[in-house]
Amino acid sequence: MNILIKSAKIFDSTNKKLHLQKRDILLKNGIIDTIAPTIKEDGDVKVISRDNLCVSIGWFDSSVSFGEPGYEERETIVNGLKTAANGGFTDIILNPNTNPVPYTSSTISFIKDRAKNTSTTLHPLGALTVNSEGVDLAELFDMSNAGAVGYADHKKPTDNANLLKIALQYAQNFNGLVYSFPLDTKIAGKGIVNEGSVSTSLGLKGIPALAEELQVARDLFILEYTGGKLHIPTISTAGSVKLIADAKKKGLDVSCNVALPNLVFTDETLEEFDTNFKVLPPLRTKKDVTALIKGVKSGVIDFITTDHTPLDIEQKKIEFDNAAYGTIGLETAFGILNTIFDVETTVNTLTKGRDRYGIHTPLFAEGEKANLTLFDENTAYTHTEKNTISTSKNSMFYNLALRGEIFGVIANNTVTIKN
Repeated sequence: MNILIKSAKIFDSTNKKLHLQKRDILLKNGIIDTIAPTIKEDGDVKVISRDNLCVSIGWFDSSVSFGEPGYEERETIVNGLKTAANGGFTDIILNPNTNPVPYTSSTISFIKDRAKNTSTTLHPLGALTVNSEGVDLAELFDMSNAGAVGYADHKKPTDNANLLKIALQYAQNFNGLVYSFPLDTKIAGKGIVNEGSVSTSLGLKGIPALAEELQVARDLFILEYTGGKLHIPTISTAGSVKLIADAKKKGLDVSCNVALPNLVFTDETLEEFDTNFKVLPPLRTKKDVTALIKGVKSGVIDFITTDHTPLDIEQKKIEFDNAAYGTIGLETAFGILNTIFDVETTVNTLTKGRDRYGIHTPLFAEGEKANLTLFDENTAYTHTEKNTISTSKNSMFYNLALRGEIFGVIANNTVTIKN
């Protein structure tokens, strides 16, 4: 298939000649053939032309959950990847929170096989321990050979410090990336929201910032002892930002991300007991939000994730105490980030992170495979449940004033463009 993208503003901060310039882009059989001020339509070519059309390399999300296998009613892999494409993402990391838990090479192979022939590429995480029970290490090397890009017990902390030590030491043999979820379960207790004045006034049990920061500090001490590659997912406190900044200054090989909800909302949003705002880590304070945004801008926080988590209506339409954690976010990420940061920062944030997982970062150049996101940088709009294509509708981002729409993606020699 030949595609001609007309008069698109290019966002590519690595290429000063093209960055913020308007160009026509000709794609032939999935390859960027020509980038020029004007390209004439010639022969059988599909033309893409939109008002305020912008283009960048495809976007990347480091923490996405679907449901398949085991929870297909929440989201199948096929519809989940279509949802990701609808949000502008051409690569996503899939969390290992399915049933069965993917802790063997065969389950990794099954997941990858279900994701073939789509615009968005799925990169699976394998479980760190058997059944994510935190007792015995899973088949890390075998899963790596099958295509796993890292190892995590999703939203479950590694309570056994020696197990994390062994995992970091063992994974160095094949450059494996080990996750450790930042939560000390003994400190957190039965808490479900941020501990503070809001939790007290609402009568909800709190999770103190200490529960996260104590675990982060422990994990960084272990990393300093063992070496290896550690990823700390979805940090949420100012203290965690400082701990990781200090560790990076020491030269430790640690990365972290932050979930989109923790950049947008504070725990004050919980006053209406809307279960869509129940997430883990919990929404924190304004001080934490400010520190997290600063951490993104400074590079201490390596990338932002939607932490997209589809859930059944039965898991959300119940009492707040009993509701499941999570919100969807793939389709609204750009519009939200574009209200927090300027457009260039937003696009840079959405395009980085692949190298941490050993995934090739696309290049915007002639002769390279097309891996592109098409979008409008300025249009104001609101996202509602009616225009959500995710099977699950548990979003905390409905009816917000957003800026910038997604037109679609082109990747893997396939095209997903909105009507």
